[in-house]
Amino acid sequence: MTILDELLVLGIAASVLFMFAGRFKLMRFFAPVVYVGMLLILIKMSVLVSDPSVIQIHSSLQLTILSMNLELRYDALSWLFALITVFAALASSIYLSGAYAKGHVDGDPPAHVIQWVLLINVATMLLMLASGDFISLFISWELVSWASFWMMALNHKSAARKAAVKYLIYAMAGAMMFLAALGLIYAAMGSLAYVDLITFVMQQPLQQSVLLAILFFGAFGIKMAILPFHLWQAKAYAETPGPGAAFLGAISSRMGMYAIIVVLVQLMGSRVLNTGLADTPVDLQMIFAWIAALTTIIPTFIALQQHDAKKLLTWHGIGQGGYMLLGVIMLDSIGSAGGIMHIFNYASYQAALFLSVVAVVYRTGTSDLNQLGGLVTRMPLSFLVMLIGIIGLAGLPPMSGFVSKWLIYRSLILNGEPLLFVAVVIGTLGTILSVYKLIHNTFLGQLRMEHQEIREVPWSMLLPMLVLVSIVFITGFMPGLVLQWIAQVQAVVGLPVVDYHLGGISDAKGDLDMIWVSLILFYGFGVGALIFYFLGGPSRRIHQYDNYAGGHFLTSGVRYHYSNNFYPGLMHLIGNWYQGFFVWCEKVIYSVISFSAQLFENSYRQRQPAFLLILIALVCLFYLIFEHPVRVGN
Repeated sequence: MTILDELLVLGIAASVLFMFAGRFKLMRFFAPVVYVGMLLILIKMSVLVSDPSVIQIHSSLQLTILSMNLELRYDALSWLFALITVFAALASSIYLSGAYAKGHVDGDPPAHVIQWVLLINVATMLLMLASGDFISLFISWELVSWASFWMMALNHKSAARKAAVKYLIYAMAGAMMFLAALGLIYAAMGSLAYVDLITFVMQQPLQQSVLLAILFFGAFGIKMAILPFHLWQAKAYAETPGPGAAFLGAISSRMGMYAIIVVLVQLMGSRVLNTGLADTPVDLQMIFAWIAALTTIIPTFIALQQHDAKKLLTWHGIGQGGYMLLGVIMLDSIGSAGGIMHIFNYASYQAALFLSVVAVVYRTGTSDLNQLGGLVTRMPLSFLVMLIGIIGLAGLPPMSGFVSKWLIYRSLILNGEPLLFVAVVIGTLGTILSVYKLIHNTFLGQLRMEHQEIREVPWSMLLPMLVLVSIVFITGFMPGLVLQWIAQVQAVVGLPVVDYHLGGISDAKGDLDMIWVSLILFYGFGVGALIFYFLGGPSRRIHQYDNYAGGHFLTSGVRYHYSNNFYPGLMHLIGNWYQGFFVWCEKVIYSVISFSAQLFENSYRQRQPAFLLILIALVCLFYLIFEHPVRVGN
């Protein structure tokens, strides 16, 4: 048994064991121990994947489907995604194991059920990351989709079930596109090994390779919720129970990014992506880049309109996927490093933000931003987690999100793409505005009377949040810790390798050293703090109701915290035309498919046999007329 076998068997065996014994109290900490074991295996595996002479770690398991041997292997890319997956699961699992298990939020299933489905999600994802051919990739891809659906459907509320079913419909559409692409490969090559796609690209006409790339991009883009396939994710993840939403939001949809890197970048490469369409200067790379850029903008400004904290974060999750795709699709060392690093960064701060919101819901019973405010005095550590998380999400120094976004910005400028650069800057502006709304409406301003007795959540919930935001800060201060893994991934998938050091990158056209940037930033804050606390006049802390503003004394009856309908002027100017357009398109597609399905159902059940016979007769008649026309005379 190889080290890869140990990882896969541990995930599958733990899922089966927890199915039968998960409800017992002694099993409360079983899942976190399993994830710790997986991390230890991945640490041992890191020595192998970092060795240039090894490249891949293979499994000894032998499986055969359709007379084809399935290949299971890990490389540097699989290892990095596995690390993110297991760590996000560990944080969510610890969160579930303590106080949350005793007093879980209304609507959520028992904590041990979430733990079990979480284990199943992790096991299927680890299996998908081990795929070494298209058969194993397709099978594990479907397993991941169904496991995600199961997690979403755990919430018994009707809105959650509808959102989960909507996700499943999108996932099935993506699976059909995936299957169509595999059919093209198999028809031409007679096999579905990864190397067959490389041969297909080299031997078949470029038009067929372009069609394949579009089909794969559509299938994987649905999983990533890339425009225009994005309408399923926000509701589905927002309605997912508690810490399960943190896990799905952090890594689940990034499985689509993994498949894009493997199939479109590693196997198909620039030969297909840089192909001009219909003898024009427009190529697939630019089309995909602009789709990514629009994905950073539109969902971000939709997030600005949300009054529910979970929905605000899930809409941001869609937008952040645009940054990842845009960086990778540039196919250079700096941009691809930024895109891949953003996957790691996003997982850490998005999981922390989701868990901080769940902590607020745990104490207050609501995630409605219009019903919160002032909680910083009652939940200061949860406030700190959200503060660091939104700095990372907004891409501001000294957090890790700044590094990955800076690399993407730098790549766009160096590649002569000023319009794409402006587009992602607009997306970042929307991010800053909406995350300010999130922290302002949740923790700042006036504390509501019904929340006067609220206190901080227990340490079993605080610990994973604090560890996650520590990672956000440490990898922002010393990004080289992550960039060394990114460089290994770039080498494996055939991308130019970034020249990195502990503080950032070295480049002839501009370096980045986050150690110096952070120290200068801290120096500025330190000087400001000295001026404020030692050189300023005397200050006195007062109660929020012992205050005076606008000619009135503030009491509990005066809401001085203007949270309701935050940014109303901006929303009035922007309107909801962008979201309405995509909703309209989705309804049109739904109507067409529903009509077609009803027509096929009626034909199959022969509800209108006479009409069916007439239709067949007319088709045959037209065929005879056009294929065998009657000739008059000689």
